[in-house]
Amino acid sequence: MTTLAFDDDGVDVVYEGTEFRLEKPLIEEAIEKQYRDVTDHEVLQIVDKDPNLQGEPRRIGDILS
Repeated sequence: MTTLAFDDDGVDVVYEGTEFRLEKPLIEEAIEKQYRDVTDHEVLQIVDKDPNLQGEPRRIGDILS
């Protein structure tokens, strides 16, 4: 299971028991969007090669509001 914890500067990730951080500039470069316009599903696709995308994608800007 993968967990994502968003804040204004990036995302704390736990993927298969490994914890790491994706910084805001890295996410923006990878997705080619402003950080707050990126969705949780897009971040999950960076982390996991076969993600379980359930529910509607949510913009980071909406999550942080």
